[in-house]
Amino acid sequence: MFPLIGKTIIFDNFPDPSDTWEITETIGKGTYGKVFKVLNKKNGQKAAVKILDPIHDMDEEIEAEYNILKALSDHRNVVRFYGIYFKKDKVNGDKLWLVLELCNGGSVTDLVKGFLKRGERMSEPLIAYILHEALMGLQHLHNNKTIHRDVKGNNILLTTEGGVKLVDFGVSAQLTSTRHRRNTSVGTPFWMAPEVIACEQQLDTTYDARCDTWSLGITAIELGDGDPPLADLHPMRALFKIPRNPPPKLRQPELWSAEFNDFISKCLTKDYEKRPTVSDLLQHKFITQIEGKDVMLQKQLMEFIGIHQCMGGTEKARHERIHTKKGNFNWSLISNLKDVDDLATLEVLDENTVSEQLEKCYSRDQIYIYVGDILIALNPFQSLDLYSTKHSKLYIGSKRTASPPHIFAMADLGYQSMITYNADQCIVISGESGAGKTESAHLLVQQLTVLGKV
Repeated sequence: MFPLIGKTIIFDNFPDPSDTWEITETIGKGTYGKVFKVLNKKNGQKAAVKILDPIHDMDEEIEAEYNILKALSDHRNVVRFYGIYFKKDKVNGDKLWLVLELCNGGSVTDLVKGFLKRGERMSEPLIAYILHEALMGLQHLHNNKTIHRDVKGNNILLTTEGGVKLVDFGVSAQLTSTRHRRNTSVGTPFWMAPEVIACEQQLDTTYDARCDTWSLGITAIELGDGDPPLADLHPMRALFKIPRNPPPKLRQPELWSAEFNDFISKCLTKDYEKRPTVSDLLQHKFITQIEGKDVMLQKQLMEFIGIHQCMGGTEKARHERIHTKKGNFNWSLISNLKDVDDLATLEVLDENTVSEQLEKCYSRDQIYIYVGDILIALNPFQSLDLYSTKHSKLYIGSKRTASPPHIFAMADLGYQSMITYNADQCIVISGESGAGKTESAHLLVQQLTVLGKV
């Protein structure tokens, strides 16, 4: 029997964990594998173990995390790595154990939700302290030519001593002397930078370590509001929105200082070439306000962690991570071919799924369907009662979800955007010969004329 191997490591060479570690309780479930609390049988040390299935989990992600932890976990803001083990089990399947420092203070997401649950909000100095510590961890990674690529509140863990640790390096990437940029779309949708999302659609698009700066800016909003922007949307729709929308802001920016708002604005610069690095951000006024106060803020953080744990945890929100490769686009979620008005809400969006959904729509004379901000129109080659005065009124100023997809809704969106932003708008009509482009243009002008008279 051949030894179980990844691309560069032989799993069989790792020791059996049973001789050293004993599982004492379940902590939770990560993106890949379950996480348990373990006890060292020899010295009584407590730790956390992430148990992975090397057959079914993505072996390149296991290797990425192992290599980065082995090389870079010697920093106070990166979770410490105690070793990797391989447990053979003919009944339940072989498992890899990644043994890590136990961060028993929970995640910063848990903490901020605990504040909001009590009707409070985290103070700005405390947010600045947490972000400073995360920046220090990211600076360590970036100085060692490593991008995290999945910075978010759930991947910034706390210790009961007030420590702040970056965790979860399964999708992190090494930048080599010959490869200073990456071109793989990877991360958790709500926190993903526009240039990372663009990699899936544009073959020549790349990005660098400043994608972590964007994700940290989204995390800063999360620390203020409790959730990232667009959290109420399906993740796939969020992926359509992020590159197209203006940079997000705090829900009520007026409740926060100008420095905090400016820090977020700098992080969320859409052109990553103009976006500051993590080293630049460490010099920002919002972050430097903690100078001389770090010991006090660390103690304050310890107290809040204690209060949060005494009151019981909050319900954890699960945000699935995605990982794509050029020519092999594969959402990690399982498709559910239900009838939808927006294909972007499907858990799998590929050519076959789109074709099947369009066939179903056409068969029931539903000739319009959305894909994010795009409207697909199928030429019915017959007259349908869809453009009466009644229909026209239905789509004036209405919410998109209130009525079925329609070209009148696109006209209304363009008109309302023009009024709101006081700027010219453009609606692009594209399609094959005979697709109905001319008729669609007539219908748009018809509805825009009505809107102009309202």
